[in-house]
Amino acid sequence: MRNGKMRRRAFLHGAGVTMGLPWLESLQGAVAEAPPQRFAVLFMGTGISPGRWWAKGAGAALELGESLAPLEPIKSKINVIDGLFNKEATGQGIHPAMTGNLLSGVPIRKGSIIHGGITIDQMLANRIGQETQQPSMVLACERAMTGFHETNFSNAYSSHISWQSADSPVPNEMYPSLAFDSLFENGGQLRNTSVLDRVKEHAASLRGRVSATDRIKLDEYLASVREVERGMERMRTEKARAEARADKAGRPLTALPRPADGLPEDIRDHIRLMCDIIALGFQMDKTRVASLLLARDLSALYYPFLGVGKQHHGASHYDTEADYQKIVRFHVEQVLYLAQRLDAMREGERSVLDNSCLLFLSNMWSGTKHDNKKVPVITVGGLGGKLATGRALNYFAAGDDNRKLCSLYLGIMDRMGVVLPQFGDARTRLAGL
Repeated sequence: MRNGKMRRRAFLHGAGVTMGLPWLESLQGAVAEAPPQRFAVLFMGTGISPGRWWAKGAGAALELGESLAPLEPIKSKINVIDGLFNKEATGQGIHPAMTGNLLSGVPIRKGSIIHGGITIDQMLANRIGQETQQPSMVLACERAMTGFHETNFSNAYSSHISWQSADSPVPNEMYPSLAFDSLFENGGQLRNTSVLDRVKEHAASLRGRVSATDRIKLDEYLASVREVERGMERMRTEKARAEARADKAGRPLTALPRPADGLPEDIRDHIRLMCDIIALGFQMDKTRVASLLLARDLSALYYPFLGVGKQHHGASHYDTEADYQKIVRFHVEQVLYLAQRLDAMREGERSVLDNSCLLFLSNMWSGTKHDNKKVPVITVGGLGGKLATGRALNYFAAGDDNRKLCSLYLGIMDRMGVVLPQFGDARTRLAGL
């Protein structure tokens, strides 16, 4: 308690589970704390559809090309940034060399000893992640590759976008059920029992002590958790069956193909569950930093629901054709899904999205040409009013020193209170951000 009210970071407790609460006005002290800022990066490998990926104008006049059209409902909250590049990733070869330092700007090394640099998400996790129980979430919807690419770069560079140090990528969490359990510290013998059932008495007690407005918000939050939990129940069962099959066959679970490995067969289900987990993590302030690998570099994902026969990587070699455009647009729709989930979560006068920055990018512009002289970038959310939105920004003609991805990262980190003299290959902030 503080000044007769509960602290902002309050929790619901039950047997073997802890559930963080969303932003509730009734939990504020005499001087209300500002809502926290959050950052999430979403990655889709092998580029976009040149010619269909464009934006122009600003504000209500902002126009979006065919690939970006799904973002029309939230266009006032996005920035489409053209012309940025990662100089250290050019001229080094295709695929892994274009991916391994996308979020760090640090040169990577060929051969058996991997070497890169800390990425923006983990830099933020080191600085602001200590304020939450989980410094960051690192999620993926496609399994990492092993071995080496023909360019003699490790495939680890293509498989991981988040690096905690020069020689250590952060392990990707592939299983939605495990990511969900981590959010709620859910484990032990009661792991398969509903987390909501275990905190219902505490929730009922809290409900009688908050305002009418907060009761509505609390009910919406608990309903949202229940919806996600139902999806997790099936995923947890499938994973247990997969583990039993792998054990019986004497094979590691990672050697089994989807869905025999317990992962969702439909990539739509997988992505939505991971986005739901990020949204809950941000809403309950369990973490303020996340990354989601939607489709890795050299992606082997298939999209039968789009009517596309080729796998992701193969289709990217024909990026001017309709099939790859469908894949690109699908991934933009996933950004919209997460953004709208966050935008529906109110925090005082703003939403969780308004207090966040979602960064979507790929490792190249054209998969057909393996061209990364510039890369596609979108930001969504305004970091509590510190990041202007609703704009199309173009830096391609600004000169190489003025169009660095790491200059964008420095600008984002500045707005989140992490001020560095240098990050990766940049010492200056992106002009006009």
